[in-house]
Amino acid sequence: MVFAIFSLAKRKNLLGNGQLTNLKKDYDVTLESFNSLYSYWQNEKFSLRWDCLFVLPQWLEVWWNEFGASSDLYLCSIKHREDVIGIAPLLVKGEKALFIGDSDVCDYLDFIVAPGKGPTFFSLLLEHLSQEGIVFLDLKPLRPDSSALTDLTAAARKRGGEVSCDPLDTSFEMELPATWDQYLFMLNGKQRHEIRRKLRRLHETAPVDFRVVESPGEVRNEMDTFFELFRSNREDKAAFMTDQMDSYFRSLAEAMATAKILKLYFLDLNTTTSAATMCFDYNSTIYLYNNSYDCRFSSLSVGLLCNVISIKDSIQNQKKKYDFLKGVEAYKHRLGGQEVPLYRCRIQI
Repeated sequence: MVFAIFSLAKRKNLLGNGQLTNLKKDYDVTLESFNSLYSYWQNEKFSLRWDCLFVLPQWLEVWWNEFGASSDLYLCSIKHREDVIGIAPLLVKGEKALFIGDSDVCDYLDFIVAPGKGPTFFSLLLEHLSQEGIVFLDLKPLRPDSSALTDLTAAARKRGGEVSCDPLDTSFEMELPATWDQYLFMLNGKQRHEIRRKLRRLHETAPVDFRVVESPGEVRNEMDTFFELFRSNREDKAAFMTDQMDSYFRSLAEAMATAKILKLYFLDLNTTTSAATMCFDYNSTIYLYNNSYDCRFSSLSVGLLCNVISIKDSIQNQKKKYDFLKGVEAYKHRLGGQEVPLYRCRIQI
């Protein structure tokens, strides 16, 4: 589906074919649709770096469909002749631009930029935003290695803009070793002993089945199980999972399963599902997005062990990194996660 960009269509520079006035010889700013983003993502001739899971076309489109009604879409690319050097996945509210997405469901965000093109892309983007009457950028959450915190802030300061970047949250991630035994020996002795003890007790208590659900059809069938566990686990989780959020999660799960990125892990005891973990498998990294468990089995640490077994599965499938994502829950550190600070960056153009 192609989305019209109503407010921007009224701006003075927008032409009928979606192309904007040249900012520099051979460079153009083009307003994009989600369909065109898919084509850039799928076509290897474009050298764009889609490093951030949360700005993949599937994710952006699902978020926009559920939460974008109160904003104006500003999904634009900058091209050098036929080559796309960068994409800005933004939305606009008055004179302010923000990322498509929000920190409730997007653990970190960024621009999509071709290698080595950051300084040029951001210089032209800032010039164009200023021409369009957008005077303020409020960008969050950002990793320290994001193009927003490196190349964009440098380009903004070079223009004389005011830049402030403040700590916002913490994420956790770890590099995965080649074997399960090597992973266990990455942990301290106490944690290594606890994981082995808990796994042994789990297998001694009941027949254990660890299932991985990936196909769109199976995902649709199993999402009810995931939501039942999620809502029954804690009151705050039940309050978070509104009807709108339910719709978002279902649409996201189906879209990412279709793209072969979703992994739903289920831990069954005696054919009863005791825990579930929603992960994404992208660029040799497993992202732990959400998890829950049946409180009747809390004495067996099924929630923690479902995550542990997902780590083991990732190692066996030769993944390079396990990203626990945002949040300072103690188990992330105990399971080997290393802190990654996240930031909020505000720029007066």
